[in-house]
Amino acid sequence: MNISTILFDLDGTLVDTAPDLAYALNALLLENGMSEKPYDQIKPLVSLGGKALIKFGFDCDESHPDFIDRHQRILSIYTDNIARNSKTFTGIDELIAFVKDQKMFWGIVTNKPENLTHLLLERLRLKPDVVVCGDTLEHNKPHPAPLLYACSQLATTPQQCLFVGDDKNDILAGQSANIKTVAVSYGYGKIEPDWNYDYLIDKPSDLLKII
Repeated sequence: MNISTILFDLDGTLVDTAPDLAYALNALLLENGMSEKPYDQIKPLVSLGGKALIKFGFDCDESHPDFIDRHQRILSIYTDNIARNSKTFTGIDELIAFVKDQKMFWGIVTNKPENLTHLLLERLRLKPDVVVCGDTLEHNKPHPAPLLYACSQLATTPQQCLFVGDDKNDILAGQSANIKTVAVSYGYGKIEPDWNYDYLIDKPSDLLKII
């Protein structure tokens, strides 16, 4: 392969955001006179978004009369604490530096909303060559459109690209876009062999061998 571009999922792949999302949920629970939830129980739900955290924390669904207000409140708390403890996973900074040294492109394709994504990247001083968010286009992952859009923005082809992610939707999106996929075992999802990813890495530096 002649790889010119590395695209990353954001939460659980590039940046460890779970601590701040867990903080937001537990702060909201305390506001409502409820007990905090264990971090280990919250972490696997992070990639599913704020609504999933509300459903878990309050044991309710979207039909609950307070669901919308709770969802808005957790987003508000998270926005105010978006880089409280979030940081790139160990080895990511060195990996990005290598990619830049090789004159390659790197970007982010996430289902996180644009306002939160760009705020987080600004706080962490990350400057990808392209960023595609959950509300950038009509479709988000597992649809291939965000990945194909990222490629088009960089004038690269899917065959010259790798997509790195920790969730099944990342792998499905890559497969649909005809992009080689890299699953990460250090993220929030439990990687299953039947996802049919092309590569599996245990830490960011392992990607250097693939490149």
